[in-house]
Amino acid sequence: MADTAEEVKRGEPETEGKREASTISFPYLDLDDAIQVTKAVNDVGGNSCEWEQLAAKLGAAAKGGGFRMRVLTAKTFGLLSYDKGTVTLSEIGMRAVDAQQEKAARADAFLSVPLYKRVYDQFKGTSLPGTVGLEGFMVSVGVAQKVKDKARQVFQRSAKQAGFFELSADRLTLPAFRGSAKPSGDEERGDDAEQSKQKKKSGNGGPPLHPFIDGLLATLPPAALSVEKTEWSLQGRQDWLQTAVGIFNLIYKSASDDKSASLSVTVVRPKESSVN
Repeated sequence: MADTAEEVKRGEPETEGKREASTISFPYLDLDDAIQVTKAVNDVGGNSCEWEQLAAKLGAAAKGGGFRMRVLTAKTFGLLSYDKGTVTLSEIGMRAVDAQQEKAARADAFLSVPLYKRVYDQFKGTSLPGTVGLEGFMVSVGVAQKVKDKARQVFQRSAKQAGFFELSADRLTLPAFRGSAKPSGDEERGDDAEQSKQKKKSGNGGPPLHPFIDGLLATLPPAALSVEKTEWSLQGRQDWLQTAVGIFNLIYKSASDDKSASLSVTVVRPKESSVN
């Protein structure tokens, strides 16, 4: 069997091509669909089954792009893995098929998606921005411009399906759980906790950065601390700076004397000298 859904990279559908690929993972189908796939695996073989068996259970073609996308979605949510024709449920997946643990497993699955965890961390404790602001943040952390609306729509559906809008309709909040059945995805340990603290500060104990600025800075290539400089193409710098311009336009208003002016970033290359 082929490498199943591996050809669908970084959450991009096969029709997107390589012109503009997202650099952060997210699903194109929502959490309910991923849970349906997970439960189908359990119905067929407990904690694992064959690729063709799962396709038959779901009434899909084993080699079809739609089926591959569904399995990739469940994998992106951390519910299962696949290798050499066998689909195997993860620890989260096994909890998701248990009625007593499904609610907590859904929350863990939601936070297993890299894009969703970034949004949750950035806006934790505050209201989510509107459509333009949320899509702008997603672009700043790696979602391709062309698919930002799709990424946002699936994110919002999945957040609701995971219970993150139970306590408030405009902010992400961990669902309430009875007893010990709590999600583990929100825990911070060691270096991760320290990085989270530092991320909320600007300079030496300064005020927290705006989430959009914070997300933009997180996309900067690592800078070498030695004499040898890190390589970063002019095109890459232009793209980053142009994204910064868009974010500035979202969160700052222009001065009164700037009404007829605009800001843009260009790469200027020297013209080749003509030979007489």
